[in-house]
Amino acid sequence: MHDIEPYYNWRDAYTSEADKLSPFFRRTYNEFCFTHSIYNYLIHPQWDYFGSPTLYLKILFADYARQICIIELLGEWNDAIHNDIMFLKREVLDVLSANGICKFVLIGENVLNFHESDDCYYEEWFEEVKETGGWIAFINFREHVLAEMRHAGIDRYVWCGEAFNDINWRCMRPYHMMRMVESRMHALESNPSDRLHPSP
Repeated sequence: MHDIEPYYNWRDAYTSEADKLSPFFRRTYNEFCFTHSIYNYLIHPQWDYFGSPTLYLKILFADYARQICIIELLGEWNDAIHNDIMFLKREVLDVLSANGICKFVLIGENVLNFHESDDCYYEEWFEEVKETGGWIAFINFREHVLAEMRHAGIDRYVWCGEAFNDINWRCMRPYHMMRMVESRMHALESNPSDRLHPSP
């Protein structure tokens, strides 16, 4: 796992450690020393710790004027034991929301497992972004992870599913990616029988 780096080709446009509004402002990284691990597996030092012992993230892009944010995740999402969604919500998402972000894309290619608890924090997050015309999209999550999330009812609050699991986002710039995600939302809204998306 130490070879899996956060995506770095957008660093010319944004870095969370240089963003005064980011929860990771002024964080420093040691490229030669591996200080974090998931279970017994060391992970690349560029991933950010936010309170969970098994789930790490990187804010790849944020634009406060356009109210958008893209976050990449790594590890095991464990609400049952570690209450990961609480840490994610309180330590990261609330900080971004307080500064105007209401459109969130979470990239889940490297989320290996999901363990459910209740859906209270997801519902709270959904209600908050909905008030300001925002949304939450989970893209490129593994099917077994999505199945567990659907079992927990989380798909009532986030856009997810087949339409959002084949996005080749690494060949795009951030704004192009966000437009593609939104265009798929609009396409699904016009075909209700084909969709997996939040309740209105």
